[in-house]
Order: sequence, then C-alpha cells, then structure tokens
Amino acid sequence: MDPPRVWFITGTSSGFGRRLVPSILRRGDKVIATARNIQSLHHIFPPTDNLQILELDISSDEATIKLKAQQALTFWGKIDVLVNNAGYSLKILVEDATLADFQTQFQTNFYGPAALTNALLPQMRSRKEGTVVMIGSRSSWNPIPALSIYAASKAALRVYSETLAQELSASRFPNIRLLIVEPSGFRTEQNVLGYPMQVPTSPDPAYDSLRARIQANLEALDLNQSGDPDKAVELIVDVVRGEGQAEGKDWSLYLPLGRDANQDIGTKCGKMLTAVKTWREVTDHLDIE
Repeated sequence: MDPPRVWFITGTSSGFGRRLVPSILRRGDKVIATARNIQSLHHIFPPTDNLQILELDISSDEATIKLKAQQALTFWGKIDVLVNNAGYSLKILVEDATLADFQTQFQTNFYGPAALTNALLPQMRSRKEGTVVMIGSRSSWNPIPALSIYAASKAALRVYSETLAQELSASRFPNIRLLIVEPSGFRTEQNVLGYPMQVPTSPDPAYDSLRARIQANLEALDLNQSGDPDKAVELIVDVVRGEGQAEGKDWSLYLPLGRDANQDIGTKCGKMLTAVKTWREVTDHLDIE
C-alpha cells in the first residue's frame, strides 16, 4: 500500500476547497487546510490526526507566502499535492476598472498561487515527485462582460502552468505533474452575489443598460448553477490519486469540469482552428527570403 499523500489546499473555508478536505481525508491521505480566517475551519472540520490547519492569505507578499510554505513543511516533512484553489471573481466592466482593480485581482488569483507554487517546488524536485493542481475557470476560455479581469487572471494562471509543466519535463522531472482544472458553474455556498458587480462612483451612462442586464443575469444565476460540487471534487481527487473514475486513464494536463466548460473550451479551440485554416496559406509565407 502506498504511504498517505500530504495535500496542501488553499481556500478551504468554502467552495471546492471546503469539499476537497473531507474527500481526501476519507481516502486516508493527510491535509493541510488553509484559509484567511482559521477560526471558521475549526468549526467546519472535525479534528483528526491527519488534518492540520494553517492561516494563509494567498494575497500576501512573496516573503510571507514563502514563510507559510516552510511552516507547512514542518507538519509532515513534505507536500505531495498542492491545490491552488483560493480565489475570487471581480465583476466590473473594463472601462469602469482601475489599475488597482487589476492588481488586486491578479494578486489573489495569479501572483499568490505562483509564489506558493514556486516556494513548494524545490521540495518536490528534491523528491522527484509531486502534483500541482490549479483551479482555473472556463471564463478564461469564454470571457463574458464584467469578467474580463477575472478571466485574464485565470488565463495567466493557465499559461504559467503550461510553461511550468514544460520546464519541469525538460529538466528531467517528469513525475512532477501539473493539473489545470477548468470548472463550469457549480452550486456552492460561495454564491455569485458574494462578490457583487462593482460600479464606480460616477459611472459612464453609456454602459447603464449593460450593467443592468449583467446584474439581472447574476441574480438569476445565484444558487441556480447546475454543477454538483461534490461530484466535481470527487473527480479531482480520483484524477490525482489515479483511482475511481480516473483509473486506467492517462494523465492529462487539463481537466475541464462540466458541460459548459467542455462546450466553451471546444468552441474556443474551434474558432482558433478556423482562423488558422482561413489565413494559413498567407501567414505560412511570411519568412525572410
């Protein structure tokens, strides 16, 4: 029997993170569960020898995140699986946003996860094995109005992960695996209106009707998402452990979750292929002669 894996999961007070912890513990693995407010975690998760709780704000600076990573390693001496799950969605129109809005969203959804991953990779490389799971979003494949900054942060996380996977493979660390999870909308207590649409103090009236339509759509969607988060997290754990629904399947860098994700990713790839076919006979001949 393989020894228990040690999982480090960010953002476990709600959403996928909250559901991943009990799923992993039931399978005999160990979990380091993190959140900004650890008091809530003590109420959510019953105490057990296989669970450690660590305070972590993923929007912290790089030095703080490095210290938290080192603290996590003192619990069981290793991290086998890192799940970068913490994040939020800023809902704001492009022209309503300031540079500070971009920076705040990217700090939580991209810079923090990248810093944590970089802090934990050396111990994975020293053992020549490990798994890094990035919770992305289908929005990075099909961005919609008011989600441009959120979608951009998730797209950045995906490209970072794709490149990291190549660098690890090229450096002879094939057993350090990346998994980019691209979920559809799932019904959790982290509801859509938990992060309402942001509107500036003096909004441009040219966008008033669009703002109203977006807000109405958000209210209609709230707690009506079709995705079952319990099914989603069970599949994620299956994939990482190579069992259950994932038994016998080859490892893939990508894991789309849900019909909407499958459709959006397929549509985006189809559009790109169409563009390639449309222009290839011209753009293939742009080399210096």
